[in-house]
Parts: sequence; C-alpha cells; structure tokens
Amino acid sequence: MKVLQINSVCGVGSTGRIATDIHNILLEQGHDSFIAYGRDLPMNCDSSIRIGTKYDNYGHVALTRVFDKHGFGSKKATQDFITEVEKLDPDIIHLHNLHGYYINIEILFEYLKQANKPVVWTLHDCWAFTGHCSHFDFIGCNRWKTGCHDCPQTKNYPSSYIIDNSKSNYLMKKEIFTGIKNMTIVTPSKWLAELVKESLLREYPVKVINNGINLDVFKPTKSNFREINHLNNKYVILGVASVWDKRKGYEYFIELSKQIKEDVSIVLVGLTDKQIKELPKNIMGIAKTNNIIELAEIYSAADVFINPTLEDNFPTTNLEALACGTPVITFNTGGSVESIDESCGIVVSKENVNELLNAIQNIRYNFKDRTACVNRSKLYDKNDKFREYIQQYCEVF
Repeated sequence: MKVLQINSVCGVGSTGRIATDIHNILLEQGHDSFIAYGRDLPMNCDSSIRIGTKYDNYGHVALTRVFDKHGFGSKKATQDFITEVEKLDPDIIHLHNLHGYYINIEILFEYLKQANKPVVWTLHDCWAFTGHCSHFDFIGCNRWKTGCHDCPQTKNYPSSYIIDNSKSNYLMKKEIFTGIKNMTIVTPSKWLAELVKESLLREYPVKVINNGINLDVFKPTKSNFREINHLNNKYVILGVASVWDKRKGYEYFIELSKQIKEDVSIVLVGLTDKQIKELPKNIMGIAKTNNIIELAEIYSAADVFINPTLEDNFPTTNLEALACGTPVITFNTGGSVESIDESCGIVVSKENVNELLNAIQNIRYNFKDRTACVNRSKLYDKNDKFREYIQQYCEVF
C-alpha cells in the first residue's frame, strides 16, 4: 500500500509530528509512505515532497491578508504538485491541515474527484467547514451551520485586514469539499465529530481517532527543576501552550495569580519574551521549548496542571501531564474534557475562576494517587492510536 499524506508542515508542530508518526508506522509495516508539506523544513521523513516555495507562501499570505481568500492561492504550486502526485500514483491520500498558505483547495479537490482514490481527512480544527476561522466556539458563533457571513473574526487566523470574504468562502468550500465518492473524516475528539455532523461535511462518515503521545518520553521524570527555580516549598500550578492567547485562557492565570496564597506558584511554559516581562511576581514564565525531555521534567515537577482553554480539539498537553503523573483541571470546553475522568482530574465550568480555585484546593488536599494519572494516559499511547489510521487505510482501500 502506498500512502500520501498532505499537511502544512512535516515533522514539526503537533500535526507535523502526527504525520511523521503515521509515516514511521507505515514503514515499519512494509508500506510505502510519503508526506507532502508546504512550509518550514521537513523532519523525520526521507520521502517528503515540498509544495511550492516560500515565495508561493508569501503570495498566498498576501491574498489572505487583503482579500480573505485563504486556500485559493498557490495555483501554480498546486498544479505542479498534482503532476507529481499523478506520477507517484498513491493508493490512499490522507489530508491533514489544508490551511497554512500553501495549497489551492479548488485544484486539489478537482484532482481528488477525478482520481477517485480513497481519501482520509483528519480535521485538527474547524477551518474546513467555516468561511474563515479555525475556531469559533469560544465566541459562540454558529454561522457555520447555515452559511458564514459578516465574520466576527476576520482579523484572527487566517487574518484578513481589509475584506470579509467569509460568505463566498463558505459557499465555495461547500461546493469544493462535497462530492468525493470515498472519503472518511477523522477527528481526534467526539466533540469535533459532532460538529462535523452538523456542518457542510455532514455527508461523509466520521471516525474518532484520539491524538496520542510518546509514553517513552512523557512519564514521571525526576529533575532538579524545583530546586533551581526556588520552588521546593511551593505548591506548583502548571500551564503549557504553544501560544498563550485569549483562546488558550492566558487571562485566567493572571486572575488566579491575584487570588492564590503565598505558598503557591504558577509556572507557564510557551510565553513570548514580552509576556514574560509583564508577568506578576508569583508567575514564573518559560519560553516555548522543543525539548520534550525538559517538558516531561516540568510536568513531573508540578502539583497540578491547569488547562483553561476556551476551545480545543483534543489537547495533547492534558495527555502529557497525565503521563507524567500530574492531575489535570480543565474548563468544560471542546474535546479538552474527554481525556479526564474522576481518577485523574476535575472539569470546571467554562470561565469560572471560583470553580478553578475550588478545584485546585480539592486536588491539593484530597488527591493522593499520581499513578491513576499515569494509568489513564496509557489509553493514549501514540503507537496504538496511530495504528488505528493504518486500520482505517485498510478498510477503505
């Protein structure tokens, strides 16, 4: 079996690592595997295919910023890529993120309809069925159900600063993305699966395959993190994100810092230099790290992990914390709650700081068994989860 995956990046970022993890399992099982990508340098894949150049990306960015036509640039880059795909002649085509300023969705789906090959499309967010945004739940927008218009988030990713083209984008996506004879939608969470069933993609079967993590790395890990950061006598609250913004709940950590006691410290990983400089004294800020061993040490050193996300698909940070033996508190939003049960964490009402504080106290004085968290994380071993994709390929091939 020959499988071609298409994603914005290869081997970097969460979606890029998912693609290369699937790629490695395919190779282990004796299949042929290729990853086509649009940006950055590829990692952990010797058979990667670049779609276009950085200059094509720049042009696509400009088209998006001015005309709000994300997904409709990169015409020549996509035509050249389709020529390569026709030569490669894969048995299965697995789509991931098609947003990211690198591919023309109209040209790509025209080929997919003509080629009539089995297609698997993993949705890592909601962009595929909206007229603009990749996330809408945290602002309570339901236009995606009937037809986007007057988008309240044009200046959010993928940002358009001049024109709102959301109505046209929605109608175009509805025409372009429907009508594939053999396509299965995969979502990492039940939450996103239910949204798909109400969306313009509702004609397709939907399967849930959770994200997985590397349990050889994310496990209880001893370190001197507390000692070197003067946290030995502190109760440590941890937050981790690749980007800390309103959607990720950054402001709730600031609010918590005003109400916690002196023997409690907050550690946030993934901050910008500017954010670190502006932190209150009882929050320790750490820049984004790609060192996953260091990250496992930080998770293990914390007493509780808080994920105050206002919308998320199936966050791997929750899984990583559990695997390191750290209980999780999360808002009741998106798919963030799906990896948590009563043995390893607490779900609180969205945006409720008082409930967050009560949950922290509950965990601090009543939670004793960190092994329960580790045991829960075993449900999300990436080797097991991503083998489910191979099973899916075999079902549709």
